[in-house]
This record gives sequence, structure tokens and C-alpha cells, in this order.
Amino acid sequence: MTPFAIAGIQMHVNAVQPNVEAMMHRLDVLMARFPWTQMVVFSELAPFGPLTKFALPLFNETVERFQAAASKHHVWLIPGSMFETADDGLIYNTTTVINPEGEIVSHYRKMFPFRPYEAGVAAGSEFCIFDVPAVGRFGVSICYDIWFPETTRHLTSQGVEVLIHPVLTGTSDRDAELSIARSTAAQFQCYVFDINGLGAGGNGRSLVVDPSATILHQAAGQEDMFALEIDLDQVRRQRETGIKGLGQVLKSFRDRSVDFPVYDRASGADAYLHQLGKLEVPTQGSLAGLRTADAEVASAGLQASPDANNAYDGRFDVAAGMPPLAGKTVTG
Repeated sequence: MTPFAIAGIQMHVNAVQPNVEAMMHRLDVLMARFPWTQMVVFSELAPFGPLTKFALPLFNETVERFQAAASKHHVWLIPGSMFETADDGLIYNTTTVINPEGEIVSHYRKMFPFRPYEAGVAAGSEFCIFDVPAVGRFGVSICYDIWFPETTRHLTSQGVEVLIHPVLTGTSDRDAELSIARSTAAQFQCYVFDINGLGAGGNGRSLVVDPSATILHQAAGQEDMFALEIDLDQVRRQRETGIKGLGQVLKSFRDRSVDFPVYDRASGADAYLHQLGKLEVPTQGSLAGLRTADAEVASAGLQASPDANNAYDGRFDVAAGMPPLAGKTVTG
């Protein structure tokens, strides 16, 4: 058994006032209640909220305070994330990993800002993987990153066993995101700590999932702090013998007989994606995605006839603009 205790703090986040003091207070309370905790995770953008006007340089006084707090409590600390102003003027959504000695181990810049809504935020390009000595390998992704399984694929292919995932989701797609978190745990046979905020920091429902997609804890819509002891041997066992003795997903991917053309940008396999419109916020009355005839009917306020000549029969229409198939593809 390789036990390790990780706590999540789901707290109210203010958009216009700093939340650092509130974070420090909750950290003190958590460690008083659960002194056996070894790692603490806050939600995305918890320190200063979701406004880029509060961006700071990568190294700043707030990070120093978090370093001191980690050292004080002798815990690994992931204090959510903050907007970072880089030397070139770009703004990133960046998290910092701090060890129990108060040292910065790594930084991570969110790879997939929630575009088009997270406007003005640049995308990172470096992964975050770190080892907890005598325990195991950890990785970090932030919120929308998890919607792109390639991010977790890279981390787990490098041996990551626990995915730390700070989140700021206050929208109606939280249900979908929770499903993705569970699917991620199963697909990549890892623990997932999905920590959301409240108020300007999200709608809560933080989630902890084990490598078999079993929910270990799900918070509700109020403040919560929860500490769980996980066993990293469960990851190692399931990666060898399969989830519940069944699917050995990582080994099956390793032994695959196919390389995916879609990941080669020169292959043309993603030609369809380039026919989609701009990545932009929908406008009122938008007809994006509707076929031309449907758009004309909708704009006229009419109802299309079910036996109209342009009735969709479920087949791709190359003549109407679908790209030709790339690679050896079979449809049926």
C-alpha cells in the first residue's frame, strides 16, 4: 500500500476583492481538522478571481505567502491558479506547485483557455509533471484542459498516477464536465481531483474519482473541505491487471497497431474541422451550423416542410461541401 492524503478546498471566490486571506484561513482550519493531510488543492483562479485585470508577474508576494503557508503546515500546496503577466506582456492562467519545504517545484500554464469566453488569455505549451518522493507521480491540468484527452494522455504516458485538476466552472456544462472527470479516471487509470469553487469561482460539486471511475467524494453547492487518503498501489495494480480485472487501457494503447492521422496536421485528416466557422461567442439569433435552406426558412420565421427537397437523410453530402475522406476510412 502507498497511502497519500490529499485535501480539496471548495470555497467562495470574490471577483473584485482578493481571496488570499480567506484561503489562508481555510488552510489553517483544514490542517487543524485533518492534520494528517499531505497535499492541499484549491480551485482555479481562487486567489484573485476570474478577471485578468488582477494579473501579476509569475513570482510575486502572494506566491511567497503560499510558500510560507506550505512550509508552515508541511504540505504540498496547489493554490488554484492566478492570471500571470509574462515578460512579453501575454497573460496566462498559471498554477504553482509548492512542496512541504515551501519551494516552488513547478509552474503550469493552462493549455486550453476557455475560448472564446476566456478572451485575452494565452495558451501554455509545457506540461506539468512532478514526483512526490516515495509516493508517486503527479500531473496538473486546469479546467478546460480535461476536455481534450490528449492532455491527460501525455501525462499518464509519462507515468502520472494522480491528476490534480483545479476548476472554475459556474455554467450549465458542469454535469458534462463531471462525466468527463469520471471518464478520464477510467480511460487513463488514474485518480482525478477535480476542485471547483463557488460564487465567482464556480458552482461547486468538486469531485474525487479513483482509477476505476468510482466517486470517492462529491461536494454539493456549499463550502466544503475534504481530505481523502488514496492508495497509489491501486493505480499500479489496475494498470497491470485492468479495471476490475477487465480493461487494461494503457497497455492496449501502447500496443496499438494504428497511428492516428488526425494528429498529423499535414495529413488532411482534419479537413472537416477547417470548414467549421470561427471560434467566437454566438450572437443573438445566430444560424451558425444550419444548412443554407434551413437558415433561410428560419430567418423568414417559417416552418420547413418535412418532405422538402432538402430534407436531411443522415448522409454526408460531399457535393454540399463535405471534404473527401482522408486515409483508409470505412463508413457504414
